[in-house]
Amino acid sequence: MLYWFIKHILLGPWLKILFRPWAEGQENIPASGGVILASNHLSFSDSFYLALVAKRPMAYLAKSDYFTGKGIKGYLTKLFMRGVGQLPVDRSGGRASEAAIHTALRVLNAGDILGIYPEGTRSPNGILYRGKTGLARMALEAKVPIIPVAMINTYEIQPPGKIRPRLKRVGIRVGKPLKFDRYAGLEDDRFVLRSVTDEVMYELMTLSGQEYVDMYATRAKELISQGELADAQSSLR
Repeated sequence: MLYWFIKHILLGPWLKILFRPWAEGQENIPASGGVILASNHLSFSDSFYLALVAKRPMAYLAKSDYFTGKGIKGYLTKLFMRGVGQLPVDRSGGRASEAAIHTALRVLNAGDILGIYPEGTRSPNGILYRGKTGLARMALEAKVPIIPVAMINTYEIQPPGKIRPRLKRVGIRVGKPLKFDRYAGLEDDRFVLRSVTDEVMYELMTLSGQEYVDMYATRAKELISQGELADAQSSLR
């Protein structure tokens, strides 16, 4: 109920008026059944625009920090994140990663839509980075298709660290479903998982028009803080 209220009354209409989002390929999202919408991640607002193109409610995997704040601000943040379909996930790795997989499988096995960002974090500079293979494992274990979705101009309106967005038109481009039935039973094969993930990232690169660098975004952020990103990326191109 809160999801519907935020999407159709509280937030959705304002996004449509202020940012006039355009969308292509919405017909590629099935009317029923479990499916993963895999998107590039450029801005905090990506999840809101992703929800606008899906007629069905969506769930997202979000870092658990959003749900552990203290006081009134923490409570309101937690309430809002729950209201827009965010599910808390510990991204520290190890057993936490297994918990994220199980949470995703509950959503998919219930026949719902799961939104996920394969890069694992927002791009620090608008470049598309290497995807993490958890996405592939979720799809293979749940036996569901992955639909690539490209966000256009969300980095320009609100890059990481910017609180107040610029008024600029936003686009959402939905690709055709990618099915991986040929890999049935191979969800524990790391080479298969990497192959599936790379295929999704290639489609995202094509849909978004972004430059792709075969490096994890978390590593890119570390190199930016050290002033070494340009040299590292040029060696990977």
